[in-house]
Amino acid sequence: MESYRRRHRRFRTALAAGLSVLCAAGLALAAPGSAYADPSAADAKKASRAVDRAEAILEDATVTARNAARRLEAATAALPAAQHKIATTRGVVAAASVQAATARRKADTARAAYEQTAAGFRVAQGRVEVAHDRVNDIAAASYKGGNFATVNVLVGARGPQDAMDRLGLIQQVMRSQQEDVDELMVARRQARVEQDRAGVAKRAAENAEREAADKLKAARDAQAAAQRARAAVIQLAQSRKAALHLARSQRAAVLAKYEQAKAEEARIQDALRGWAQKNGGGSSYAGGTLLMPVHGWKTSNFGSRYDPYYHVWQLHAGTDIAAPGGTPIHAAASGRVIRAGWGGGYGNYTCIAHGRKQGRSFSTCYGHQSKILVHEGEYVRRGEVIGKVGSTGASTGFHLHFETRFDGVPKNPLNYLPGCLC
Repeated sequence: MESYRRRHRRFRTALAAGLSVLCAAGLALAAPGSAYADPSAADAKKASRAVDRAEAILEDATVTARNAARRLEAATAALPAAQHKIATTRGVVAAASVQAATARRKADTARAAYEQTAAGFRVAQGRVEVAHDRVNDIAAASYKGGNFATVNVLVGARGPQDAMDRLGLIQQVMRSQQEDVDELMVARRQARVEQDRAGVAKRAAENAEREAADKLKAARDAQAAAQRARAAVIQLAQSRKAALHLARSQRAAVLAKYEQAKAEEARIQDALRGWAQKNGGGSSYAGGTLLMPVHGWKTSNFGSRYDPYYHVWQLHAGTDIAAPGGTPIHAAASGRVIRAGWGGGYGNYTCIAHGRKQGRSFSTCYGHQSKILVHEGEYVRRGEVIGKVGSTGASTGFHLHFETRFDGVPKNPLNYLPGCLC
């Protein structure tokens, strides 16, 4: 019992210390902050889409600017979830701390009840020992011939009245002895009852103390999660700040790249118009809907894009179709190869003239190829393999940049491809 009390004292000391730490740390968590803390699948998808969007917008930018945009978009997309995590963990810490304090009070109450019951058991046990000693004395006297002494007392009487007096005295002694025996039996029963009560109270105290220890551990775990969330938030904020600084430092270089891309687009349009004028635009196009040039999935649409990092508009002259590197690229329609070679930001770039459509020279172009398999002046048929998917030029991953052009001016390819893109 003494060792149990020592364990209880140690438990209370540890529990009080733990709750004090939790209270102090809970106040420290009141400072604002943010970062990823175990984002959900939805949050991860959101961040991934944001990064893909940034890469598409900055396709013509510098590598450094694209990397900065990736980090910036990932940090920005993760920020709401991180802030929610901070708020959630603060609430969990507060609730767990209250539960731990409540469990400690419950354990203290159960321990006090046990101590009181144990004291009653000790008193009952003392009564048993006293009664047991008395009965032992009676048994010893009987063993030494107490019955013969009683007979001698009666035989030594000097008359009937003296005998009656002596007999009454003997009966009184015997009643006293019987009372001592009865007292022992009652004391034993009471001691067993008190012992049972003490056992129940001890188990209740132990269970309450285990519960308090579990609640304290849960509170500490919640506090650790909150601290991790806050540290991640701070790291995310720092990463976002550094990414912004890096992106801003690239402004001049990125704008120069954009100007280069615009100049390249102008050269392509001039070259395609020049070929059409020189060759009369060819015969009328009668191929109908174009063949899908590659089997993959659309990742970026045609159209003007606004760059939120450098505040400029730029034209994305085609549709991007992602596919593994080396995937065959097929001619979308029959025609004459009028360009096959390096195209600046387009990387390995091929254009095919298909004839006149709606009074204008109609052509398709294929960018970022890993390998070009045709040459200028070659005639290719619809479906013929003309190159392989790559990531050359201003590209951030394997895909085909596919264009449809009229007199060199790009138009939305989705208007001429199968609606299913299959």
